[in-house]
Amino acid sequence: MNVLQELRSRFRDALASLVADPVPFAEMVKAAQDSKFGDYQANCAMPLAKLRGENPRDVAGKIIAQLKLDDLCDPPEIAGPGFINLKLRQDWLEATVTRLVTDPRLSVHTPSRSKTIVIDFSGPNIAKPMHVGHLRSTVIGDALRKILTFQGHRVIGDNHIGDWGTQFGMILYGFKNFLDREAYSRTPVAELARQYRLVNQLGDYHEAAAGLPGWRSQLAERQRALQETETTSPATPVEKDARKKQLKRLNDEVAGLRDQVASGEKKLAAVDSDATLKLLALAHPNIATLAREETAKLHTGDAENRRLWEQFMPACLAELQKMYDRLDVRFDIALGESFYQPLLAAVVTDLQSRGLARESDGAICVFIPGVDAPFIVRKTDGAFTYATTDLATIQYRVRELHADTILYVVDARQSDHFKLLFESARRWGFDQIELHHVSFGTILGDDKRPFKTRAGDTVGLESLLNEGVAKARGMLETTSADFSSRPDLTESQRQIVAAAVGLGAIKYADLSQNRESDYVFSWDKMLATNGDTSTYMQYAYARVCGIFRKGNFDRTAIRAAGGSVSLATPAERALALQLLRFAEAIDSAAAEYRPNFLTQYLFATANCFSTFFEQCPVVKADTDDLRASRLRLCDLTARVIAQGLELLGIQTIEQM
Repeated sequence: MNVLQELRSRFRDALASLVADPVPFAEMVKAAQDSKFGDYQANCAMPLAKLRGENPRDVAGKIIAQLKLDDLCDPPEIAGPGFINLKLRQDWLEATVTRLVTDPRLSVHTPSRSKTIVIDFSGPNIAKPMHVGHLRSTVIGDALRKILTFQGHRVIGDNHIGDWGTQFGMILYGFKNFLDREAYSRTPVAELARQYRLVNQLGDYHEAAAGLPGWRSQLAERQRALQETETTSPATPVEKDARKKQLKRLNDEVAGLRDQVASGEKKLAAVDSDATLKLLALAHPNIATLAREETAKLHTGDAENRRLWEQFMPACLAELQKMYDRLDVRFDIALGESFYQPLLAAVVTDLQSRGLARESDGAICVFIPGVDAPFIVRKTDGAFTYATTDLATIQYRVRELHADTILYVVDARQSDHFKLLFESARRWGFDQIELHHVSFGTILGDDKRPFKTRAGDTVGLESLLNEGVAKARGMLETTSADFSSRPDLTESQRQIVAAAVGLGAIKYADLSQNRESDYVFSWDKMLATNGDTSTYMQYAYARVCGIFRKGNFDRTAIRAAGGSVSLATPAERALALQLLRFAEAIDSAAAEYRPNFLTQYLFATANCFSTFFEQCPVVKADTDDLRASRLRLCDLTARVIAQGLELLGIQTIEQM
């Protein structure tokens, strides 16, 4: 039972006679931040009183007069200017938590209408090693897949792999011109990735060489304009405001051009300082154009390029699968860009026939009213774009998978693309489908810039996971006497524990953030045994298991034996109330597509259990009945923590 939803439902009924639309006012019922204000609190009387021109406490009294909460709560109290404080009845809470002890779904009820939800997440490019930039999409998408499935929806996790894009032109060009056959036979994916990086580097070199003179000229011109603006003396407030805005714009432009020039100079220097690279650059002056031509040949059915593509794919997919197996991430389908290639021409034709797309400078574009940028669905050379593929994907997911909702777990920097995509899809006829961009921010290093290695390279995901497991192993050996001293733990078992802690720490550190925010990556914080970390949750679970192990109690037998839960102390009551709120955490995380709502709940639950553990003896309880009641609470705590962590893709360990 979601108590918060039940209370809001009853408030909606009570408010119906006081306001035309009671829903926004009922949504103001929240869990109390401090137990001295009860368990839940409503502040809807104040804004409603302002709307009605009445005294807030009088309005609160009218709301209470209409409320039907006798079976659920003690009599509501009015506090301060009109807050309505609610406290659950003790007998109701004890009876409800007693039922929760044997509830396999921990009070999470299935929705009245189950949706078919497609979640598009991870989506790496083939033949390029996964890096830290893929982490957020992968773990956020997997957590949402698990949470929404547990909630009762039909969820289809789709790994929309980049197996047909421009990177394949680079790989094909590199394979034909720079292949190290011995390296390819030994580690094919690594060699393909090397070719991609080489072709990309040479292409960037020529682009920088051609662009630097113009970029430097633009930078000098913008710097002069900035200096001139800085020396002006505006006379009026309007002129001062205009000057302030102009200075900000010019400073931003100068900073951007400086970065562009510095990046270009770095790319030039990297090749010019390496004799081998410089010779390759001179020998392949049109490499970027030729690589694009290889992509076009693949897309138009060139036999050799198609044969090579089919040769590359199995090893590339197997390499990706190794990473997903290690992260314990699963997909229901993995339809890459190539799957939709046969559908793209028909998409463009249909858009044109409906008058939604038209020719512009040789390209076919969808124009959205009020938006300057066109949504290009076919380029001037006849090639299709990501936009075309994404529209075909929506069409397929609706017609073949019967999707009600499609979620795209993709970097926030793609927001403009998704705005155009969603509006184009709605205008195309898919206006009854919920389309959501579940955006997320960037992982930053200590310098508050995108997380890189010391050499300035993007951090590889495999090396990140390896380091996480190694650091977790070191932390456990240093801080856990149980882990370091137990002779019965084999090396394999120790490594399993280290992997669960290390990988869990990486996932939890990501999932515990507001997904739209950037965050700074810190090993010390994420592996801490206290605070809001997965390690703290795993320790809480292991502590519960330790109570049962040391007391020689069987959790399953205690659960099956039945019996009630008594809540005689504040710590017992607080823990029971927190456990009952599991459904609220699941529903709020699902409604907002925010796994951090679940991590916040788990952290609060672990804290409640810590207080209970310190204040309420379990094995040495005063009576057998009290011990049995507290054991039931302990078992329920372990089940809630384990279920919550499982939905986040994090393992629990019985001994740490």
